[in-house]
Amino acid sequence: MQNENETPEVGGGIVEFIQKNRKSIYICAGVIGVSVIVCFSVFLLRDIFRKKAVNAAEELRSRYEVLLPSINEEDNASDVEILLADLESFAKKNSGYAGSKAWSMIAGIYSGREEWASAETAWLAAAKSGAKIFLGSVAMFNAGAAAEEQGKLAEAIEYYAKSIVSPSGFSFAPRAQFSIGRIRESLGDTDAAIEAYRAVISGWPYDTMWINLAHSRIIALESK
Repeated sequence: MQNENETPEVGGGIVEFIQKNRKSIYICAGVIGVSVIVCFSVFLLRDIFRKKAVNAAEELRSRYEVLLPSINEEDNASDVEILLADLESFAKKNSGYAGSKAWSMIAGIYSGREEWASAETAWLAAAKSGAKIFLGSVAMFNAGAAAEEQGKLAEAIEYYAKSIVSPSGFSFAPRAQFSIGRIRESLGDTDAAIEAYRAVISGWPYDTMWINLAHSRIIALESK
């Protein structure tokens, strides 16, 4: 145990250490202070740029929504091409919500034109840009639909499966899983189709609509 006489010696040692190394201590403290300021500034700038990007994406969305109903009309062809160019330029410079939103609008234009290969490419870019948010899973699901339109069934299954395991969660997950079963069934792979349908039942017990559809397909397949 320490006695009462040891405390001043310890305190004196600390004071002596500080006195001898005060210059280094002040420099370290200054560096830490500057680092804190820099980190705060970086986060602040990121937030500012993120907000500006989101606002710019919303402006593009307004133009998109105006043109979308008449996207295949010849009178609007030049306006659509200009919008596509602006969207692609913006999407390549941004990621996260803003970038994914822009790629999704590009994909929407190509889907409206039934240019499924281009739509698939754009949806995949949207999924990559928005991988950590809900838009990523939505885009991956739509990439599956675009691939299916082209008869690329293996790719469609892959995309649907990826949309299900999205880290952000996905409200259309039971539909995606059912789609996997539906494609497996169309390919004549009965066992894999039944397995996929059973995954709907076990994975989303609260979703009665897709559970009922899955049950009906299982019964139909097992009765053959």
